[in-house]
Amino acid sequence: MLRTLLRLQELDLRIEAFKARERDIPKQKGKFEIYRQRLAAELEEREKACRDLALEQRESESEIDQMQTHIDKYEKQLYSIKKNEEYQALLREIDMLKKQIGLKEERVLAIMMELDDAQARLEEDKKRIDAELQQIDRQFVAINAELQEAVKERENLEKRCGPLEKEVDQELMTHYKRIRASKKTGPAVVPLKGEVCSGCNMYVPAQMVNEVLAGDKVHTCIHCGRLLYDKDNVKDVTMDSH
Repeated sequence: MLRTLLRLQELDLRIEAFKARERDIPKQKGKFEIYRQRLAAELEEREKACRDLALEQRESESEIDQMQTHIDKYEKQLYSIKKNEEYQALLREIDMLKKQIGLKEERVLAIMMELDDAQARLEEDKKRIDAELQQIDRQFVAINAELQEAVKERENLEKRCGPLEKEVDQELMTHYKRIRASKKTGPAVVPLKGEVCSGCNMYVPAQMVNEVLAGDKVHTCIHCGRLLYDKDNVKDVTMDSH
């Protein structure tokens, strides 16, 4: 009976380990997802730089057109002005606009060069980032495969628990499950270490130790509630390892 229960516990502990893996494996995606977001932000930054330069170029060219329109308008007005002061003032306005156009045109040429460089860098970055995103996708595939394998292994172990549970006394089985539920993790059936419970490392009354060693009955530790057994009484137990 106890041998069967220990075999069942071995399966339960392995199932517990697989469940922990099932919780931990998806967490591996977290760091890759953060990296993916960082790459996306980097690409957006590069694209925004190109958009900003292109926008500045369009705005500068539009301002040049507007200033040229004003120049054309002022030059036509020159023919109708009779007062010298007004004539000179309009010439100064035209000259100022032409200087501003010259500066804007220099800026447009500089923008065009910057934009060419930025677009070239963007294309290089796109290739690099695309390669890194593909690597992240491959990592995700590997993580998903690892998770599926863990689930499969755990489900196979769970299928093997049913037949063993039927071989164990119902009252003992109920007690075992209650302990497992209360402890959440770790073994519910533990060996004695001399006069000490190996589950909580507390001393067990001598009378209980003697009865456990005699193998006459199953006892629970008065401190932690785990079931106690003597290794010598079940040393021929073969744990499931498949």
